[in-house]
Amino acid sequence: MTERQARRIVVAGAGIAGLTAAIAFARRGFSVQVFEQAPRFEPFGAGLQLSPNASRILDGLGVLAALRPKAVQPQAVLLRDAASLKTLAHIPLGDFAERRWGAPYLAVHRADLHAALVHSARQEKTIDLVTDARITGDAAAAGNGATVTVEGNGRREIVEADFVIGADGVWSALRGNLFPASRRRFSGSLAWRATVTADSPAGQAFSAVSAADCVTTFLDPAFHLVAYPVSGGSAFNLVAFTKGPADGKSSAAAISVLRQAMRHAPPALAHVVEEAGAWTAWPIHTVDQDGSWTRGGRFALIGDAAHAMTPFAAQGAAMAIEDAATLAQAVAGTHGEPTEALGAWERKRKARMTKVAQRGALNKLAWNAAGPLAIGRDLLLRMRSPESLAADLDWLYGWRIANSE
Repeated sequence: MTERQARRIVVAGAGIAGLTAAIAFARRGFSVQVFEQAPRFEPFGAGLQLSPNASRILDGLGVLAALRPKAVQPQAVLLRDAASLKTLAHIPLGDFAERRWGAPYLAVHRADLHAALVHSARQEKTIDLVTDARITGDAAAAGNGATVTVEGNGRREIVEADFVIGADGVWSALRGNLFPASRRRFSGSLAWRATVTADSPAGQAFSAVSAADCVTTFLDPAFHLVAYPVSGGSAFNLVAFTKGPADGKSSAAAISVLRQAMRHAPPALAHVVEEAGAWTAWPIHTVDQDGSWTRGGRFALIGDAAHAMTPFAAQGAAMAIEDAATLAQAVAGTHGEPTEALGAWERKRKARMTKVAQRGALNKLAWNAAGPLAIGRDLLLRMRSPESLAADLDWLYGWRIANSE
């Protein structure tokens, strides 16, 4: 598949992965049609962290300039013992991160990132954003291209493309039909999310127990709570993780499960949770990485559709952004048989994803450590300098797209 031949790209899903892919492909001269099942683009979601490996790509695509006014550049990551509120570790960010890794570390509201991506996509004349239209699992290779079935706006139609990208998330319809070996599983964990304004009782309660300009993780054997500023510092994103059942995609859940997990937390930290009001509980699902992400040189999965993972490395959005940019590069550089080039792309991405997932598993083990393991963790962290802890992340945050990818 040469660049001349593969001119029309169809993308399922206009989330972070799908929109980044659309922009990346359009910048390389492709015509892109994005189908999003939501009837309109509206603010939704919670906070997320954009490490330098992701913000560097967004900057190159011209998205970062629109996002920066709403983003916050945290000064550090703080690890605190949830029982004593003592600081166990300090990883510098802010200007230090930008100097070390060549791009900023940002905390943003998902809605602000999504709005910046939509704005950038709409500036591209070769991108067509179609809402209230869902790509079903009915897709197939056809001649030198592929076909997909699109439902929405009271119609059902067959759409032809040279290349199809599944960016429709952990519940991907395309994955279920085209990549049946890629299984979705419940991780056993719940993510409890709330966003509070900085001047609210909950925001003031958080500011009383930690630095308002940092990413703070409170560690406990039964839970961990991550908090950081978003929306230009006017709000805080709060997310707590506990064990729990998978009873739906998400729910405005009773807080009893979270209260029980935090029963040994000090009053100051428990006060943050109580003052936050309604929490939404999201069962965390993952997608096995053993299955294929590409098929027949005509289909590829990216983001959560390909490899949804637990959020304990704070890399879900970053990996989707990396996927999108590297896939556009791989397809644009394809000469001859597309399957070989896409296979090479998949192998490289899987190797990196495996390492990121391992880092996330290590983080969770450390954050929920108890007994002798927690004592060893605390001793090790006290022995490490902030700079040495940052150096451990060079492979992750300092990553760049290679010219050969």
